[in-house]
Amino acid sequence: MWNLAYIASVSFVMALSGAMMPGPLMAVTVAESARRGPWAGPALMVGHAALELGLLLALMLGMKPLLEREATFAVIAVVGAGALLWMAAGMLRSLPRLSLLTDASGGGGAKLALRGVALSLVNPYWSLWWATIGLSCVGKFCRDGWVGIGVFYVGHIAGDLAWYAAISAAVAKGRRLLSDRLYRWLVGACAVFLAGFGLYFLGSGVSGLRGLF
Repeated sequence: MWNLAYIASVSFVMALSGAMMPGPLMAVTVAESARRGPWAGPALMVGHAALELGLLLALMLGMKPLLEREATFAVIAVVGAGALLWMAAGMLRSLPRLSLLTDASGGGGAKLALRGVALSLVNPYWSLWWATIGLSCVGKFCRDGWVGIGVFYVGHIAGDLAWYAAISAAVAKGRRLLSDRLYRWLVGACAVFLAGFGLYFLGSGVSGLRGLF
């Protein structure tokens, strides 16, 4: 029992330290929470959690060699860069018609969950984290069998959810101070942030591909 409590606490803190780092998912969480309310962050986390469950099962079934290849990281970085730049462009194009009244009732949860999947999948550092830190944790905690892995997963998702729910609630509470104009500036800043990540990922991916030849 104490060993399982140790696994849960370690995975929670480890996930929390990773979740606190800014990234594409954080940018979209801020933008969507300002419009949709405090449930936006948890909705995005539903997709993120589903994707991580699939990856965790794949790791247990032997996906480790693929994730450890430099070529895998490079390809994910280039593809992810394209997706992030496309998302950023879409956000910028939507700025003139954005309003805080849009979807304020809380619709579109399924779409947000799918965005949570997409944003995690196109982030090459998400794959890198699982290929290094995540993989070492799986190797360590699998000694306790599927129960240990299950506890690790629950602790990990709890850490992610705690942080993104807190961010979403804070942004939603502050939206009373936002006008539509300020909201458009916020979304525009998030779009620029996504584009910056996209360009950075593109550079990393291209550099990685060059190193393979």
